[in-house]
Amino acid sequence: MNPALAATLQVALLLVVLGLAYVPLGDYMAGVYRSERDLAPERLLYRIARIDPKRQQTWTGYALAVLAFSTVSVLFLYLLQRIQGLLPWADHKPGMNPATAFNTAVSFVSNTNWQSYSPEAVISNLTQMIGLAVQNFASAAVGLAVAVALIRGLVNRRGNGQIGNFWVDLIRGNLRILLPLSIVVGIILITQGAVQSFRTGFDFTTLGGTSAHSPVGPFASQEAIKELGTNGGGTLAANSAHPFSNPTPLSNIVEIIALLIIPVCLTRTYGTLVGDRRQGYTLLGVMASLWGIILAVTWYFESHTNGIAAQAAGAMMEGKEQRFGIPASVLFAVSTTGTSTGAVNAAHDSLSAGGGGAVLWNMLLGEVAPGGVGSGLYGILMMAVVTVFVGGLLVGRSPEFLRKKIGQNEITMAALYVLVMPALVLIGAGITVILSSTLDAQGNSGPAGSAGSIHGFSEVLYAFASAANNNGSAFGGLTVTSDWFQTALGFAMLLGRFLPIVFVLALAGLLARQRPRGLTADDTAPLGDVASTTAALGSGPTPAHGVSASTAGGGRTATAVKEPVRADTGATDAAPADTASTLPTHGLLFGALLFGTVLLVAGLTFFPAMALGPIAEAAL
Repeated sequence: MNPALAATLQVALLLVVLGLAYVPLGDYMAGVYRSERDLAPERLLYRIARIDPKRQQTWTGYALAVLAFSTVSVLFLYLLQRIQGLLPWADHKPGMNPATAFNTAVSFVSNTNWQSYSPEAVISNLTQMIGLAVQNFASAAVGLAVAVALIRGLVNRRGNGQIGNFWVDLIRGNLRILLPLSIVVGIILITQGAVQSFRTGFDFTTLGGTSAHSPVGPFASQEAIKELGTNGGGTLAANSAHPFSNPTPLSNIVEIIALLIIPVCLTRTYGTLVGDRRQGYTLLGVMASLWGIILAVTWYFESHTNGIAAQAAGAMMEGKEQRFGIPASVLFAVSTTGTSTGAVNAAHDSLSAGGGGAVLWNMLLGEVAPGGVGSGLYGILMMAVVTVFVGGLLVGRSPEFLRKKIGQNEITMAALYVLVMPALVLIGAGITVILSSTLDAQGNSGPAGSAGSIHGFSEVLYAFASAANNNGSAFGGLTVTSDWFQTALGFAMLLGRFLPIVFVLALAGLLARQRPRGLTADDTAPLGDVASTTAALGSGPTPAHGVSASTAGGGRTATAVKEPVRADTGATDAAPADTASTLPTHGLLFGALLFGTVLLVAGLTFFPAMALGPIAEAAL
């Protein structure tokens, strides 16, 4: 098949499936977090953990719960790796050394899944199942919970500072969203030939007559949640390029759909929960534009033959699977770096200078195209707050977001959020490249200004960009097994995940303490142009957990509609209306401003570093 036609068909199939899932899955996730009904398994977990599901938390309580849960998770996973040699299904694999165990524990709890080792040679199946796979679910659910908490802060009408209950959000995200979807994807992968076994391996004789051993394990189930949860860490060193995990072109496109579907549909969830679907469509448009541009740029560079080997092969096939070819490899690379997933079906270190630079830039945008599960939504919302503040001041309008004032404290939280990742990337890469030991770790080096030295710098920059953005993919030419890399990248992952979460929740708390401008004690805001969600999300009493979606009919109206105010968070079913004194946060104009802000922040921050690495390499 013609490569251009193959690429077009794959992108078309991807967009069709995402389009079909957008409304039902987005509204379903909104219903999960606004439902007043607890499922029987949830009630059992509440009793076991002594959780009061009706109790609401302020941002400090919510943040402490997130940090406490994550701290316990890191300690448990660290201990499990250290003693895995004493446990069943060890397959003669000893416990991991302290530096690697620390790095891996932080990596999986922070939803990064950076791996500095070959999983089939180091990690036992038991550690995979009760350690790494569990964190694939838990870390993704934490991202969902934080995103929903920020939405609650935006729509809280009472000004009581409450943003929900973390433990309820965590359990619901796992049981109602991640687990059902992962079962569906896992079954599809098994039908395509992905391995799912409790055995640790089998012996076989090669065609040359020698004996060999092949690892097997619960690969299909791990592959499903690693993509759905935008985790990325594989059970095999080849990751999603291995036929045991990704056997066919169909399984490949299913995995790309899996890593995009939740972040994309969360924009619908956001629009539904704030009562104005235009808000979600605007965010989706910005995300899709960024993703599409990066895809086009990467495809352009990878479809041109640069170098003797590529010209001889007729394509840039170095480091790519023959089963997938360039179109599927490029589509996977752009989607995985844009969603903080980090799974790979091709060697990113073998991408052309322009293609490698494009996927690196995809991460440096802040993982908002469309970003990770939950983290992509709250990331672009934080950028939207910055856009409202800057844009409002530029055009002489009040900096407000959904009728909540963006003052000094609010913009400070947003600014700190934006600054965390660049500081970690640039400081970490800067220190690393001046260390003499770094040259020994680089697979590419040489005299200053040579292609090898430039690519070696790109490898270091990519490593810290991947760690600080909780992506997990790598330019594989860099050996990161030294104590420096294990520790430095570990702290980059830890701070890159949890400092932004604290700032997001702090902003949610500040917004939740505000009553929307112009809202009286017995009044609600006018409705926007919103379609009815009564049928999709249910009617009746307003929920006890989460926020309510609009139940009003569509159409543009300026009529004030009385809606019940929730007892726990003060959220109403009414969408806040823009006025002449505020900058609208939906539509083409705001979308263009948000798009420009994302590019401007990344460009001003990282252009010098990019010029020293991928841009210089591409210019040679």
